[in-house]
Amino acid sequence: MNAIDYFFAESKKSEQLFILNENEQISHAQLFNNVERLAFNFKQKFGSGKNILLYSNNSYFFVLAYLSIIKSGNVCVPINPAAKKEITGFIINETKPDLCIVQGRFERNLEEFSLNYYTETDIEDILKKQQTDSVLINSNTFDDNQTAEIIYTSGSTALPKGVMLSHKNLIANTESIIEYLQLTKDDKILVVLPFYYCYGLSLMHTHLKVGGAIAFNNTFMFIGTVINNLKKYNCTGFSGVPSHFQILLRKSDSFKQTEFPDLRYVTQAGGKLHKTFISEFTDSFPKIKFWVMYGQTEATARLSYLQPSLLSKKLGSIGKAIPNVNLQLLSEDGKEVEEGEVGEIVASGNNIMKGYYNDPELTKKTIRNGKLFTGDLAKKDKDGFFYLTARKKEIIKVGGERVSPKEIEEVIVNFKDVIDCTIEGVFDEMLGERIKATIVINNINNEISLKKEILTHCKQFLTTIKIPQEIVFEQQVRVNSSGKKVKH
Repeated sequence: MNAIDYFFAESKKSEQLFILNENEQISHAQLFNNVERLAFNFKQKFGSGKNILLYSNNSYFFVLAYLSIIKSGNVCVPINPAAKKEITGFIINETKPDLCIVQGRFERNLEEFSLNYYTETDIEDILKKQQTDSVLINSNTFDDNQTAEIIYTSGSTALPKGVMLSHKNLIANTESIIEYLQLTKDDKILVVLPFYYCYGLSLMHTHLKVGGAIAFNNTFMFIGTVINNLKKYNCTGFSGVPSHFQILLRKSDSFKQTEFPDLRYVTQAGGKLHKTFISEFTDSFPKIKFWVMYGQTEATARLSYLQPSLLSKKLGSIGKAIPNVNLQLLSEDGKEVEEGEVGEIVASGNNIMKGYYNDPELTKKTIRNGKLFTGDLAKKDKDGFFYLTARKKEIIKVGGERVSPKEIEEVIVNFKDVIDCTIEGVFDEMLGERIKATIVINNINNEISLKKEILTHCKQFLTTIKIPQEIVFEQQVRVNSSGKKVKH
């Protein structure tokens, strides 16, 4: 089945609004009708299996174009409009798109590239003229192993990798997320995550499938707008990466004092949120369910979840596998590790990507025997709950001893007024690497005195080898366009 037919299966005749924002409001039924017509046009002009670039921020324009490209049997390649030209050029050269659908405000960014464009005006003209032929867009015989989209991962130190996701991948992950979150047509979510990021797309997919609604907020750094939008649109859900919760809790004067009567749950993924922030949120909002989740773009978004009822008992855990996914912890020689031992998380299920675009070698290293080797290290307790310890590539070797940055970061963020901490290894002639802590903190009066206080705090909880040899302070958390923290 084509993933878009699956998403609209129950809601294509619903008059309930899917997009809530003023000036962009549209019902499920209207959206379905527009997607059918635009998809038919794409199929007529470009056939199927072609790469089509989507260059837009979160908007009705993005949603319509994205769904129509995939519905037409072509491949959607969403790109961050704020990406550096080298990254944009790399993606364009690699995917060689037949068409670029671009918001007019960003057209100037792509002037140097030889591309065939559609802007808002072109899309509007097509919708005015185009009729559909249901025979040509019928998906009863559709191969769901076809690639639906290529999502480029936001690499901070290297060129991004193109993750190929099939229609089957999108359907499988959407089914699993809806099942454990128990989403319904009454759910409305505020989306601050960009749609060129798999976590953001999963919010669109799930709420479209259940007949719910979404509202966009593209200005998260103006925290007041987030608070106002949650209340204005009577949102039942909110999803964020660690930096979103850290900023809301420690940079806002009003967030914790605000009541959100409609907010039923929040979800957190996109990296480990330290326990102190989770406890701070649940203490401030005891009636709002807090779901800790873990995943990767290579898994179409989601791999595990920890249900709110177990949060206090299993604080720090990423939970267990989502429905219809299997997770293992394997040692370097491919054997399952014992309880309490560290191993690499290896996943299998219908949500696992087809592979990396134009990179068969990396695909072979990452997917072996149909299983995704995530590169994430974890332990498992006696009840089968997983606990992340580090990324393989982030392990620091100090004097030959392996040190996990997450353990040190967890200690430092418990120090008063700390908003964020990043632990990294930097070259050291004697030790090989020494530990550097980059700390974002409120209220710096005396740096020398503050460093001494933080080191004293660390000595209470860490062995000598894990205490930072270097501490620097910064004014704000460095994040990429998805809100995920960028390491130096």
